[in-house]
Amino acid sequence: MQGFLAGINWATPNWDTFILLLFIIGALLYGLSLGRDRVIVILVSVYMALAVVANAPVLRDLNLLQLSLNDNYVLKIGFFLGMFVALFFLLSRSALLHTIGSAGAPGSWWQTIVFSVLQVGLLISITLTFIPQDVTNTLTPFTRDVFLSYWGRSAWLILPVVFMAIAPRPKSFHGSS
Repeated sequence: MQGFLAGINWATPNWDTFILLLFIIGALLYGLSLGRDRVIVILVSVYMALAVVANAPVLRDLNLLQLSLNDNYVLKIGFFLGMFVALFFLLSRSALLHTIGSAGAPGSWWQTIVFSVLQVGLLISITLTFIPQDVTNTLTPFTRDVFLSYWGRSAWLILPVVFMAIAPRPKSFHGSS
């Protein structure tokens, strides 16, 4: 990590610098502005969008106007992000938010930050897997290890689920009237 940070040239930033800044700033600002419950709904939306994009047979066979979803990584990333946003809006208005929510009780700040870091890392990892290997090979070994390696991808996919299972749920409270 120190070697990676020392190697950043702020005068001519590269994709690794952009990914690092997106990861750090995105996780902190994004999570604290949305709160624990919405971050969890977004996390569930990410998993559902990934499941649809990776496994829907109709998408594998999609070949409209000579645009193959499997061959065009920009189209695949766009479809994944579009599916993710649509699912988030549908799920945030569904009973899921109330089921996982804390009935108005604010989640602890540290849980929100951990969920945000795990979610932003998961989004970056998923998005980078859609990009062709000849493009991702231009990233530094550190970025490839963290987001694209066997262990990196596994961690980003598994850790959010584990944290959702073990994180204490905030006690619900009812405002005094």
